[in-house]
Amino acid sequence: MTQKKEAQLNAVLTNAHREYGTGLNAYAFSKVHNQGMSDDLVQDTFIKTWRFLVKKGKVHMMKAFLYHVLNRLVIDEYRKRKIASLDVLTEKGFEPSIDDLEQHFDVLDGKILITLIDYLPEKYQKVMKMRYIKMFSLKEISLITGETKNTIAVQIHRGLKKLKFLYDNSLSSEVASK
Repeated sequence: MTQKKEAQLNAVLTNAHREYGTGLNAYAFSKVHNQGMSDDLVQDTFIKTWRFLVKKGKVHMMKAFLYHVLNRLVIDEYRKRKIASLDVLTEKGFEPSIDDLEQHFDVLDGKILITLIDYLPEKYQKVMKMRYIKMFSLKEISLITGETKNTIAVQIHRGLKKLKFLYDNSLSSEVASK
């Protein structure tokens, strides 16, 4: 590379650093939430851009190119950090456990709610079963029932309110009986 060409590239990169450096730093910080890491990523961005330009690469839009390179570096950093942190945790003796208790409560509550649907008025029972047991969309329910999607949505909303009332009352009566 000639000195003239190197001086031109140096000027282009210096100008780009002056114009976009602050924005690149802010973007990197918003992604990694670590000032030192964001500074390193921006520095690596300019180093990679320099190497690309030296290899006779042409950049048509410098700002877009810099953000693209920075975004790739941020992604690489996320990938590195996850692997390293899990390795560090397992080396320290951390064994991930699965706490199924909350999931079991959710399943039981769901089963209770499904049985409580039978205590709703019939017009709400029908749409609630189609929506939450058979997993039909509003459009499918409206095609089956012949009612508008808005009417179905209102019935589901009112059915949910009544179902919540029944659920709360069943819990309070269960607690009172103990």
